[in-house]
Amino acid sequence: MKTSDFDYYLPPEQIAQIPIEPRDASRLLVLDRSSGRTEHRYFRDIGTYLRSGDLLVFNQTRVIPARLHGRKVPTGGRIEFLLLCREDEQTWRGLIGGRHIREGSRLVFEGVGGSGVEGVVVSEGEGAERIVHFDVPISPLLEELGEVPLPPYIHIPLANPERYQTIYAHEPGSAAAPTAGLHFTPELLVALREQGVRTAYCTLHIGLDTFQPVREEYIEDHKIHTERAVLAAQSAAMINETKLAGGRIVAVGTTSVRVLETAGLRSAGISDPYIEEKDTCAWKPVVAIDEATSLFIRPGYRFRVVDSLITNFHLPRSTLLALVSAFAGREAILDAYQVARQMRYRFYSFGDAMLLV
Repeated sequence: MKTSDFDYYLPPEQIAQIPIEPRDASRLLVLDRSSGRTEHRYFRDIGTYLRSGDLLVFNQTRVIPARLHGRKVPTGGRIEFLLLCREDEQTWRGLIGGRHIREGSRLVFEGVGGSGVEGVVVSEGEGAERIVHFDVPISPLLEELGEVPLPPYIHIPLANPERYQTIYAHEPGSAAAPTAGLHFTPELLVALREQGVRTAYCTLHIGLDTFQPVREEYIEDHKIHTERAVLAAQSAAMINETKLAGGRIVAVGTTSVRVLETAGLRSAGISDPYIEEKDTCAWKPVVAIDEATSLFIRPGYRFRVVDSLITNFHLPRSTLLALVSAFAGREAILDAYQVARQMRYRFYSFGDAMLLV
């Protein structure tokens, strides 16, 4: 399929610039995949569409202060480095902003207290991608040196950085929030638990592909970068128990989908999910995983674990829009997006939500 098949127009004023309060006051577009019918609710009403015995699976990653400001040595030119993936204790892969920053370039990053950390570019990747080796382990210093990065389409500073974290964020490592989870409040989770809806957690630290557009003419030619996917044995057991009892696996966000489907493919011993399988069984028990995943879900993919999906409205020509199109159908998704635009829904990270059932 052409990448242009996943394009649409969005008026700039519908890009949400600030989060709504309270979190669950955002709007919710519900799309029934079998009928194509849409309903319009508020996120606090999501329990209407969930049943006792369903399992919500959350990505518990936590956003780190991944945006560093610094300068080149010895010229003093200003630079910015967005940490995306830790290679080892002192080496990070990320995106650089600045002029003429090549392999061998020396950099210094200064924190709020004036102390500095030096680094050197040890490798260049595509575009702005660089690997920087720091003179000391950088993770313990990020609170002083860095700031929480907001997506480039958000232009209003965030008054409270915790508002770009989910309430259950636990494992530090992401350069971006799993934004479908931003709509949940403690009160809503308690209400869902009392309703008989259970919760489980996985981890996927969001990295480069959140910031890299799809540039290829055909979507299948895009190479997605690897990200670490973790599903603990306890969560895998809960998923298997839910499936066997007739409940639904409800993924909260596209990152949770990628972890769950990676675990399903690993359990089934499938290396290429786009090769036609002889075994047509819709589901096999999942297994615990802790590995790098480069799973790119696009139309033509057969889902093995996820039954329903909570997600936000995604950028055009993006891997995330391809994923939700694979889950609900490209035309159905684009039709729903058109309805959302007409009804003045708020889009992207701080925007409204969709429930695909």
